[in-house]
Amino acid sequence: MNWQAISFDWNQVRAFLATAEEGSLSAAARALGQTQPTLSRQITALEDALGITLFQRGHRSTDLTQSGIELLEHVRAMGEAASRISLTASGQASTVDGQVTITSTDTMAAVFLPKILRKLREQAPNISIEIIGASEIRDLRKREADIAIRHARPDQADLYCKLIGETKGALYASRGFLDEWGRPKNPEDLKNYPFIGFDRNEEALPYFREMGFEIGLENFRISANRGPAIMAYVREGLGITPLTHDFASLYPELEMVLPDQLKALDVPVWLVTHQELKTSRRIRLVFDLLAEELTAILKAQTRP
Repeated sequence: MNWQAISFDWNQVRAFLATAEEGSLSAAARALGQTQPTLSRQITALEDALGITLFQRGHRSTDLTQSGIELLEHVRAMGEAASRISLTASGQASTVDGQVTITSTDTMAAVFLPKILRKLREQAPNISIEIIGASEIRDLRKREADIAIRHARPDQADLYCKLIGETKGALYASRGFLDEWGRPKNPEDLKNYPFIGFDRNEEALPYFREMGFEIGLENFRISANRGPAIMAYVREGLGITPLTHDFASLYPELEMVLPDQLKALDVPVWLVTHQELKTSRRIRLVFDLLAEELTAILKAQTRP
């Protein structure tokens, strides 16, 4: 490692990260318990050390430059590592106990969480985890859950939201279904096919238009609000449905529909918790581990 190339300190990095995530210098200063001028000086020192501009400073906003956006991913990883190092160094990781409730889709709970939970058990064996696999959104403000993994950012201002990354989705059907119905030749043909929908199909129609085709509510011949049921129906050959690539890849009998003609669907992954994140060691530890591991998983999926 080239130690001499590391010309900034952690306080400068933390100031940049807090400002980027909180959205302004004033909000970051409150979060860190510092004054705004002190925070501004630390960011300026980091910019000088790196030789780049991190923010476009406006009258009412602080927007990241392209250099700032590129740096943010690495700095977030540093922040998560620093938090966990502090816990480990003080011996807290192994002694933190209590229950943390995580809510996510059934798919996320079954595909992504098992290996993450194994790592959590190794680091913090006294924390117990309750997983609520459900499509409906649990109310974090009412403490129905401590942490949520969601594909849409909540609009409640008092929740802490962190964009982890995104996965990709497309239309899938079983090969048996496509053999029976025939493979569509173009997006217009999809109007003649049955679809398997979720519980609020009208909300999916704009996303389908974004992908490059249009259907109506009448195309949804079967609907369900749980992932395992939807997978059972599509594998049985009852219709076409949108799935993320990582989940569809678990079932070799599924085939992507019109892969060269439809735009891939961007599916963001948000990690959400309530403000107790700042005071609860067990929630902070689980949140940071989820953020680190999910970021690595999603990054690996985007590599060629």
